[in-house]
Amino acid sequence: MTILRFPLSRIEGHARVEMEIQDGAVVSAQFQAIEMRGFRYFVQGTPAEQMPVIVPRICGVCSTAHHVASVKALENALDVKPPRLANEIRELLLLGQLIQNQATSLFIFTMPDRVGASSIFHMEDSEANPEQQLSLAQRALKVRQIGTKLITLAGGQFIHPVKAIIGGVTSGIKAEAAAQMLKEMQDTITIACELFDEYWDMSMAMRERIGTWGDDQPAYYIASTGRSKPEFNSDTIRVLGPNGNERASFPPRLFREFLDYEKTDYSFAGKSTYEGEVLRANSLARINLTKTMGTPCADYYLERLTAEFGKPAHPILLFDLCRGIELVYAFERAIEMLSKDLDYEDTSVPYSLKDGEGYGMVEAPRGPLIHHYIIENGLIAEAEFIIPTVHNMGAIERALKVAGERYITPQGINLELEKAVGRVVRAFDPCIACATQ
Repeated sequence: MTILRFPLSRIEGHARVEMEIQDGAVVSAQFQAIEMRGFRYFVQGTPAEQMPVIVPRICGVCSTAHHVASVKALENALDVKPPRLANEIRELLLLGQLIQNQATSLFIFTMPDRVGASSIFHMEDSEANPEQQLSLAQRALKVRQIGTKLITLAGGQFIHPVKAIIGGVTSGIKAEAAAQMLKEMQDTITIACELFDEYWDMSMAMRERIGTWGDDQPAYYIASTGRSKPEFNSDTIRVLGPNGNERASFPPRLFREFLDYEKTDYSFAGKSTYEGEVLRANSLARINLTKTMGTPCADYYLERLTAEFGKPAHPILLFDLCRGIELVYAFERAIEMLSKDLDYEDTSVPYSLKDGEGYGMVEAPRGPLIHHYIIENGLIAEAEFIIPTVHNMGAIERALKVAGERYITPQGINLELEKAVGRVVRAFDPCIACATQ
């Protein structure tokens, strides 16, 4: 028995891949989260009202999603319904995270795979010319910066937002601030589209070079977006079957009745399944579950993807193209929202703290994120974080096995395998920092 180990880079958190090989055949492929963080234990005994400012520390990338999910869990436990304007500002906040995350994943994590480099910031002369490096890096950072600015505007600050509170948000967005953000987004959306067009072309060229889009076998898909168009401040989880039929629809409190969760002895992150079948969350799941993006440019890209790959689409490297579609959508949707009044009513309602149990969910960039709290004497007696990356664990391992079988034969190991392992994992954009709670 031979064991191959692959350390991973350009992902969130620390993980590695381990493959077992015997007689030139892949016996198993494991995706191993190699750290235990235990955030759920840290917060036991914490005053419940402090959770929305504590849980963003789970992850510097996913902090916005944790912030909003936490507030929604507390509101569910306390029977509080926020005003309409508060939900609009929360949506804007989640759009900011979508821009920031998808730009990071596309242009910083996975674009180097497209140009055959280790980084778009430090390309060797043999990898790309200096002009290409400078152009890609400057435009990628400019697009990503818009996401951070939008998070700051709607969330009060970037890394660990503070603006969402039990009962709503702390304030609306003044017309002058909205107008300034609107102008910056209008000035940058063209750059985002041009960069995505280049990324799409690079992806097609990479497909021609390596001869595959990765694991293209059918799978089940899980997301909490709307049935007709994207919805990230959501309350219903949906499961799509491999043939495109909806198989289940349920609120977050019932997730155990529909999903099975399995712990493993080789990783600090478990995996979930639906009726024993492989699940996929994240961008490809949302695109497969969405009929229309509801904005012109994003719908153009969606129609192009559907025309070329069908729906539901299954090849895993399409996760990356779907992130680009969502990046454009987030720009367009945020521009729509910033063009309207975002300071037209009170943004919060009063509440009374009481004991209880609550579930809060948002559709994070990586899929449905659920916070589950039990409150006793005003303190968190138990906290549970159901992280979207766990839905992808089985799919990641299946895709790794497919890659292994492609590049490992009784005659030897193709050196492309190491690159393929990185491409597979980064296609799912896992967040190991969150998944080891």
